[in-house]
Amino acid sequence: MKTLSYFTIILILSITTLMMSCTNDKNIENPSLEGIKTNADLSEYLESLIETKGVPGFTVNVSLGNNIAFQESFGYANIANQTSYTNQTVNNLASISKTFLGAATAKAIEQGHFTLETNINNLLPIDIINPKNPNGVIKIKHLVTHTSGIVDVPDTYISSNYFILKDEDVNTTIGNILVNELGIQQMEQVDLDEYLVEIFDEDGDLYNLDNYLDSEPGETWAYSNDASSLLGYIIEFVSGVSFDEYVANYILNPLQMNNSTFNIDQVDFQNMATLYYDVNTPFPNYANHGYVEGGLYSNSNDMSKYLLDMMRGARGESATLFSNQYYGLLFSEQLQNGIVPTEFAENHGLFWYMNNGYLMHGGNSLGISSQIQLKKDGSAGFFIISNMDGTFTGNSEKWEEVKTLVTNAIEEYISNN
Repeated sequence: MKTLSYFTIILILSITTLMMSCTNDKNIENPSLEGIKTNADLSEYLESLIETKGVPGFTVNVSLGNNIAFQESFGYANIANQTSYTNQTVNNLASISKTFLGAATAKAIEQGHFTLETNINNLLPIDIINPKNPNGVIKIKHLVTHTSGIVDVPDTYISSNYFILKDEDVNTTIGNILVNELGIQQMEQVDLDEYLVEIFDEDGDLYNLDNYLDSEPGETWAYSNDASSLLGYIIEFVSGVSFDEYVANYILNPLQMNNSTFNIDQVDFQNMATLYYDVNTPFPNYANHGYVEGGLYSNSNDMSKYLLDMMRGARGESATLFSNQYYGLLFSEQLQNGIVPTEFAENHGLFWYMNNGYLMHGGNSLGISSQIQLKKDGSAGFFIISNMDGTFTGNSEKWEEVKTLVTNAIEEYISNN
């Protein structure tokens, strides 16, 4: 569910030690959930989290039926400049981006480019072979369900996928950690195909046997950003346009998401949230070579349009992006019970997870935390987007607490409306 879930696995004691003095979290009792009925009730509750939980800024949207019931932003997009976080603030979405990849996949299927049963090697300019299971046939359905047998190599994923933008100041404590300890380079973005060929071609500089599991496709669930980016490239290759252009043409533009993009060159940095390790420590701006898996930039106003359309699609009432049949495909269970770890989810569709009556996806990256959920029947939904870090050791627990508090408050609000 998280773009950088590996930060919770890799031991990053240095940043914990170096920045303990920078943290100013307050041990204040959590506010009460009882009686959250009105927008004012919910707003007051969420506002309290800025002070009590050390959240830089965030936005929350709750939609009921065909309407936005609640949409408000809190805290700061930039703390030093006292710039408020608003519904127009641009924020990277991290792995919520994969839900757009799911929609792009459904669109490509509708257009006849492939089916879920298509062998990916029938679509690619080079064959992708699992060296631990060379006879295994990887299909589109395996990429959208994280069961392809392709996995990420944490060190490679972090150091080779992430890059810091050229004009950013890296002569800071956090900049030093990113560059000198995690190996993230300051450079220009490379093309998606150039990045992926280094991973999947046997002669590539990033080729690694650890990118593969010794299992049959479809048997083992293992979350993979690299496999997700590969699917984005397949869509790019079969459609003849870049993945970011394909999403713009068939998803963003039809929904009039005019402030959203996968293209780093089109990001409105003047309105973008500063991303924080904690409220005193901003990250330099960065991006991803394999941007498909977590590189969408958007804001609350645009995402409200997306959420409402996904809710209508779940109800069988939308044909904005594709016909009802393909909204159904997007949200239909693709795996047998028990393949997805029970602590993670019950099942999932095209990147959308099913759990506790919700369709959902979350995302975390450096200074980014996000969550989107809608009820399976499409009656209600919400999203949370924040410039709070939920990746480094310690911060992941803080974000999980904040996410739980916000989610519980929203569910209380929905139940009373």
